[in-house]
Amino acid sequence: MSKNKQETQKFQKQTKRETQKLQRQNRTTSMVKMKKIEDLGANKFGTFGGVFTPCTLTILGVIMFLRYGQVVGQSGLINAIIILLIAKVITTLTSFSLSAIATNTRVKGGGAYYLISRSLGVELGGAIGVFFFLAQAISVAMYVIGFTEAFIDIVPPETRESFGIWFDVGVASAVNFFVFVCVFIGAGWAIKVQYVILGVLLLSLVSFFAGAFGSMSFTNFYQNLQPSYSDGESFFTMFALFFPAVTGIMAGANMSGDLKDPGRSIPKGTLSSIIFTGFIYLIMALVLAAACTPDRLINDSLIVKNISWSTTLVVCGIFAATLSSALGSMMGAPRILQAFAKDNIFSSLRIFAHGSGVNNEPRRAVILTFFISQLCILLGDLNAIAPIITMFFMITYGMLNLSTFYESITKNPSYRPRFRYSHWSTELIGALGCIGVMFLISPLWAIISILAMAALRWYIERKEIEARWGDVQGGVAFERARKNLLIMEDERHHPKNWRPIIIALSGGVWSRVHLAVYGHWLTAGHGVLSLGQIIVGNMDDLLERRRNQEKILKKFIRDNELSAFPAVVVGSDLTESIKSLVQCHGLGGFHCNSVLLGWSSDPEKRKTFASLLRALRGLKKSLIMVRTDVNKFNRWESPTGTVDIWWRGQKNGHLMLLLAHLLLKNNEWRTHRIRLLRIISSESGLDEATNHMEGLIHMSRIEATAQVVVAQDVTAAMRMTSARAAIVFMGFAPPEDGNEEQFFENTKRLSDHFSTTIFVSSAGGMELDA
Repeated sequence: MSKNKQETQKFQKQTKRETQKLQRQNRTTSMVKMKKIEDLGANKFGTFGGVFTPCTLTILGVIMFLRYGQVVGQSGLINAIIILLIAKVITTLTSFSLSAIATNTRVKGGGAYYLISRSLGVELGGAIGVFFFLAQAISVAMYVIGFTEAFIDIVPPETRESFGIWFDVGVASAVNFFVFVCVFIGAGWAIKVQYVILGVLLLSLVSFFAGAFGSMSFTNFYQNLQPSYSDGESFFTMFALFFPAVTGIMAGANMSGDLKDPGRSIPKGTLSSIIFTGFIYLIMALVLAAACTPDRLINDSLIVKNISWSTTLVVCGIFAATLSSALGSMMGAPRILQAFAKDNIFSSLRIFAHGSGVNNEPRRAVILTFFISQLCILLGDLNAIAPIITMFFMITYGMLNLSTFYESITKNPSYRPRFRYSHWSTELIGALGCIGVMFLISPLWAIISILAMAALRWYIERKEIEARWGDVQGGVAFERARKNLLIMEDERHHPKNWRPIIIALSGGVWSRVHLAVYGHWLTAGHGVLSLGQIIVGNMDDLLERRRNQEKILKKFIRDNELSAFPAVVVGSDLTESIKSLVQCHGLGGFHCNSVLLGWSSDPEKRKTFASLLRALRGLKKSLIMVRTDVNKFNRWESPTGTVDIWWRGQKNGHLMLLLAHLLLKNNEWRTHRIRLLRIISSESGLDEATNHMEGLIHMSRIEATAQVVVAQDVTAAMRMTSARAAIVFMGFAPPEDGNEEQFFENTKRLSDHFSTTIFVSSAGGMELDA
C-alpha cells in the first residue's frame, strides 16, 4: 500500500472520529442547562453614588485648584472659555457615544475598554485597553503630585530644607502608597465616603467664591480678556494642560461592573456631571478673571486658596479632590486591566484576571497600577505628565466615538440603543475632533501615539486571537458586501471583470483532497472557491450529519488555510442534488460560473456522469475536470515540469490559458513556465501557426512560450511533447447522448501518460483581450 493511500485512509478515520465527537458534543450540549451564578453579596451602586459623584470629583480635581488660574491668566478669559467649550463639546459628544453603546449592550467590567472591544473588535479594543489602562494609571500620579504641591505649601520651609530634594518625592510616594492601601483593601468603602468628600469640595468652592467676591474689579476683568502667554506657551499648550481635568467622564463607566444598572446609570450620571461641572468651571473662570491680575494668575499656582474666604476649607478641598481623583483612577485602572486580562489577549497578563473576595477585587492589577504611578511620580512635573495623559485619553475617546459611528452606519439590526441623542454625524464629529485636537496640541506626540497604537494593533492581529464576542467589523463587512453586491447586480457584465467562481465537488474532503487543492490554486486569490459535498438520503434523517459535515469541512478549510466556503447539501439523488447546488449556490454577482469535478473511472457511472456534464453545460457553467493519480498526489507541492496547454481553438483555449496563468500565481507554481502548444499536419503552415500562437500570447499579456508541433499522429505527438509536463490542459465538449463510451475512451487515451490532466469546457463570459 502506497504512502499516500495510507494517508488517505488515516484522514478518513480522522473524519469519522471527528464526526462522532461532534455528535457527542451536540447531545451533551442539549442536555446541559446553564446556571447563572450571581454574586449576591457584591456591592452595587446607583447613578448618584456610582457615576455622578466619582465623575464630578474627578473633573473638579487637581487642575481646577492648581492650574485653572494659570489657564485663565495665560489664555485670557475669552480663550479660556473657548478651551472649556471645546473640551466640553468633545466630552459631551463622547458621552453621547458612551451612552449609546452602554444602552445597547449588557455592560460588564472594564468600562470604555469593554465597550470599544465589543464594537471594534479584539485588535483595536486590545490596543485601546492598553492605552486606557496606562492613561488611568498615570492619572494617579498626576493627582498625587497635585496633592503634594498643596501639602508642601503648608509645610514650614525649614522642614522642607532639612529633608533636601527628596522631600517632595517622599511626600508623593507616601500619598501614593496610602491610596494604594485604601484601594487594595476594597472599593466599597471608598464609594461611600465620596459623599463626605463631595460635601467638603463644595464647601471649599463656596469659600473661594466668597473670598474672591471682595477682590473683583473691572480693571482685572478687562486685563484678563486677552491672552498673556509666557515664552513657549500657546492656546494649545493651555488646552493640553486643562483637558485632563474633564477626562473624569469615564470614572463612572470604569466602575461599570459594580453598578446596579449600568445601561441607565452611565448615561444619566455622566451627562449630569458634565453639565454641573461645566457650569462650575464657567463661573470660576469669570470670578478668577475679575479677582486677580494676569501675572498673579500665571505665577501663583495656589491662587484659588490664597484669595478664598477660608484657606483651610480650600486646602481641605484640594486634599479631598486630589485624593478622591487618585482613588478613582486607582480603582478604575485595575478594573480595566482585569477585564483586559480576562479576554486573554496577552497570556502573560492572565494573572491579573484574578479577583479577590465577593466583590472580585482586582488586587493584583492594583499592585501593578501602584508601581506605574510611582514611576511617573519620579518625573515630579505635573505639566510634563498632563500632555501624555491627554494623548492617551484622546485616542480612547476617538475610538469610542468611532465604534458608535461604525455601529450606526452599518445599520446592524442588533444596534438598538435606548439612548436616542447619538447620531452618526455627532459620533463622526467627536472622532474627528479628538484626532484633530491631538495634532493641534502636539503633532509629534500625536504621531507617536497613533503609531504605537497601530503597532500594538498589528501585533495583536498577528496573534490571530479569536474573539468570543461579535463586533462591528462583521457589520461593516456585511454592509460593504451588501452594497457591492447590489452594485454588481445593476452593472452589466463585462468580460474584463470575469473571475473564476468555482464550486469544487470535493465530497468528503479527505477522499478528494486534490479537488480542494486545485480549486484553491485555480482561484489563486482572484476568484471565489466553494467546496461542495452531497449527502444522499432522507433530509429529516440526515440533518445532524449535515451540520457535523459542515463543521468538519470548515475545520478542513481553516486548518489548510484555504480561501473557500463550505457548501453541504442533503438530497435523495446525487445528480439532481448537484444540479440544485450549482443553480442555487451563490448570491448576485457571486453565482458560480465554473464547476470543478474529478475524473470518473467507473464504467457503470459513465452514462450518469456524462448526463451531469451536459446538464451543467446547459446551465452555462464552465467545466473543469481533473484527472490525476490520487495516490501520488502530494498536497501543496507541485510536480516538476512545464504547464502545457494544447490549443485547439478559441472556444476553450482562452479559459485554459487564463487558468494556467492563475495557477502560476501560487508560490508552489511560480517557477514553472507555460507552453502554448498546437499540432499541425504540414510543414508549410509552421510559420503561420507559430505567428498566430505568438500573437495570442502577446494579446493575452500572459508570459508563455509558443510551440507548434508537426505530426500526423496527434496522440503520439502529444504524449511525446508533454511527457515531462507537470500538468496538461486540454479542451473538451460534453458528449452527446449515446456517445458516452467513445468520449471516455478518447479522453482516457489522450491523458493516460500524463501525471495530471485538466480538461476544460468553457461556457464563455471571458476574453483574453479584455
